[in-house]
Amino acid sequence: MLEDKNQTRTPLSELGEFKLIDHLTKQTKIHHDSTVKGVGDDCAVIDNGGQLSLVTTDLLVEGVHFDLSYMPLKHLGYKAVMVNLSDVYSMNGNAKQITVSIAVSNRFPLEALEELYAGIHLACKTYNVDLVGGDTTSSTKGLLISITAIGQVEKERIAYRSGAGSNDLLVVTGDLGAAYLGLQVLEREKQVFQVNPNAEHELDNYTYLVERQLKPEARKDIVKLLADLEVSPTSMIDISDGLSSEILHLCKASKKGCQLYEDKIPLDQQVISTCEEFNIDSTMVALSGGEDYELLFTVKQEDFPKIKANPNLSIIGHMTDEPDLIQLVTRGGQKVDITAQGWNALDEK
Repeated sequence: MLEDKNQTRTPLSELGEFKLIDHLTKQTKIHHDSTVKGVGDDCAVIDNGGQLSLVTTDLLVEGVHFDLSYMPLKHLGYKAVMVNLSDVYSMNGNAKQITVSIAVSNRFPLEALEELYAGIHLACKTYNVDLVGGDTTSSTKGLLISITAIGQVEKERIAYRSGAGSNDLLVVTGDLGAAYLGLQVLEREKQVFQVNPNAEHELDNYTYLVERQLKPEARKDIVKLLADLEVSPTSMIDISDGLSSEILHLCKASKKGCQLYEDKIPLDQQVISTCEEFNIDSTMVALSGGEDYELLFTVKQEDFPKIKANPNLSIIGHMTDEPDLIQLVTRGGQKVDITAQGWNALDEK
């Protein structure tokens, strides 16, 4: 009688997304010298003999990553592209091409897919990226979108997660937490609509938050800004799963610790006021919210004069030589361990 090899069943939620990736790819072997970097960063890195090529892919699933009851299809197409371009920019590179693959059920008419692709084409035009291929197939349930982005970066300009040094400054672009709060506002409006379909939507006070959720912008401008400032980031990552998760990724890859200062985290006034309304801690929102698609990076101390007055950048902490100490320094001066509280795609519902 054959032994049942499936007797042990480990729920994927026990691992979470990143431990699952580590587990499934730990046996991966690199067979080509041209593969500079495989799994473990925002993009794969391929040496094509001149510049380095960057390759990244993301899969978005209806009901997991987006809700079509409040996500317009044109916005969805645009956002799906942004998710991938952000990864290229987080390697300090420039995006050049994308491929788009979709699986779609028969509940979607042609006109719906035209709307989706209108958003994709708008993103390509806005960010000067070419749509060069993909695939289309049927789905038994809902809509799935998989986009692969391809970019380039000069060898001396590439930024990995692993390059941070002791005492490097920790820098973030833009502001944090708005996309998460935008999602909370939209979910609240959805619940109101389900109870009373005739109720008026009250979104006027949340326009910035809703836009950050439905139509985020990848930070292509930061790549040029850093080049113009003659600043080379020592490590970099984009903020898709929350600031705390991304800091832990940088620290793990660079084998460093970190001191993050609560009072330095950049927050938009609409984030602050909406947190008060929802009775949510704004620091928790910034640390754990996700989907901001800002860039988090480190620079050497000597670059401080070049970035200190730039309105696009906030210095929020510094790296340390103690990899076991990754801490938030609160406004009251307490030091609290930073843990990954960001969104996990594999949580059991």
